[in-house]
Amino acid sequence: MTQKYLIPLTAVFLLFLVAYAGAGAGLGWFFGIVFPYLAVIAFLVGFVIKVMGWARSAVPFRIPTTCGQQKSLPWIKQNRIDNPDTASGVFIRMLLEIFLFRSLFRNTKAAFNRNASNRITYSWEIFLWLAALAFHYAFLVVLLRHFRFFTAPVPSWVQFLEALDGIVQLGLPGLFLSGVVLPAAVLFLLARRLFDQKVRYISQGSDFFPLFLILGIAVTGIFMRYFTKVDILAIKEMTMGLVTLSPTIPDGVANLFYAHLFLVSILFAYFPASKLMHLGGVFLSPTRNMANNTRAKRHVNPWNYDVPIHTYEQYEDHFRDKMIEAGLPVEKKE
Repeated sequence: MTQKYLIPLTAVFLLFLVAYAGAGAGLGWFFGIVFPYLAVIAFLVGFVIKVMGWARSAVPFRIPTTCGQQKSLPWIKQNRIDNPDTASGVFIRMLLEIFLFRSLFRNTKAAFNRNASNRITYSWEIFLWLAALAFHYAFLVVLLRHFRFFTAPVPSWVQFLEALDGIVQLGLPGLFLSGVVLPAAVLFLLARRLFDQKVRYISQGSDFFPLFLILGIAVTGIFMRYFTKVDILAIKEMTMGLVTLSPTIPDGVANLFYAHLFLVSILFAYFPASKLMHLGGVFLSPTRNMANNTRAKRHVNPWNYDVPIHTYEQYEDHFRDKMIEAGLPVEKKE
């Protein structure tokens, strides 16, 4: 069982050491230019291939997941969000799913109640929903804040986001709330997979690796901001060179930054082949993006083709003599 999380943890640590030591050995051009470009290409190509494959998948019937009353008789109240029968209802349902994780909000956990003769009890997993929401939004804020390093001049919306994220004025440099929420949420999700027996049983190395990788990215970023000295101007020059397709390796870029950038590149390259692809898959999920109108409209499989049939009359004509011989009733004697 320990291999499920020790191997991913060791892999992330070794990736960090490889980049840190490699940058110190004069391979900054590889970890700062070559690999980031390869990672972005792998991300874009893999993402498009994955989404196109899902888009081409046959979905002949209406298979939405429903949690409420379907539209039926006029005096029966329909649940228009959990069981929509129109495109507008599906749109609202998708908005709530994408931005508020509504299905996860409704999630419950089953457990044996030792004090009630081992009866199964259900409890609301509100903390899982809160941690998932905090993780995704903190990650989004961190990602958007980093546009500062890839734009000149810095857009006003990035400056506004930084001001909002750093509204708690603690220390110097100022504390970003997303820099605290992101690692805390990742640690919660890791602890849930490590200490919840049922979740640990179904978890695989592919579930732990992205969490350790994101935690490594967050920790290296925090160290660069609060604990070690890095040349921001040199980093800005380097990142602007990457985005303008005129890469350069300026002097003064710390080895820790190369390790941080390498872990980010690994995440980009790994993204399309991992469960993180739910970012694109949620929009193409037929259990979510379909209206449940099977009672109002007949849905015929568009891939159906004419199939030659063998009627009973033809069957009886073929086997009449044998049926009569066996004493079986027939509609026609001849």
